[in-house]
Order: sequence, then structure tokens, then C-alpha cells
Amino acid sequence: MPIGSALGGGDRMDDKRRQTEKELAISLKRELNEEQRMTLSDLERFGWELKFIRRPLFQPSIAVVFDSDRKKFAVLEPDGTLNENPGITIRP
Repeated sequence: MPIGSALGGGDRMDDKRRQTEKELAISLKRELNEEQRMTLSDLERFGWELKFIRRPLFQPSIAVVFDSDRKKFAVLEPDGTLNENPGITIRP
């Protein structure tokens, strides 16, 4: 039995957190164009996940994906290509 269950309400908190994460993921995907969504769909089959979208001032947005081990990241370019050497720095 999970610790949260023994204390009461733990499962509900986990469910709420998962729901919030799911809503965030859906919201992020809405910001992608069709080519990016198609590439992301293919990547998700291999455990990749859209983590965030950078929005630099006066520049196009940058969609950042991570592999399932969180060891590698890449950028989904507007044309749907995957840029594994984007030249950006990600904080740990």
C-alpha cells in the first residue's frame, strides 16, 4: 500500500498531479504545427516527450523534446525535422 494511501488522500493527490501533467502536455502540443505534431507522434513511440516550449522575444518558439532517460534532448524544428544538435543550453 502506498504511503499516501495509508495517510488518506494520497492517491487523489497523485491523480490530480497526473491530470495536471496531462493537461500541460495537451496544451503544449496545441502550440505545435502539423509537421511538428507528426514528428512528435513518431518520437513518442520511442519514449521521447515534449517537455517545454521556449519563447524567446522576437524569435520563433522552440519546441524541446527529451528522450525517455532524460539524457538527451533535441529541438523539433518548424518543418518537423529533429535537431539533435540545436546549439542551445538546457539547465539541469
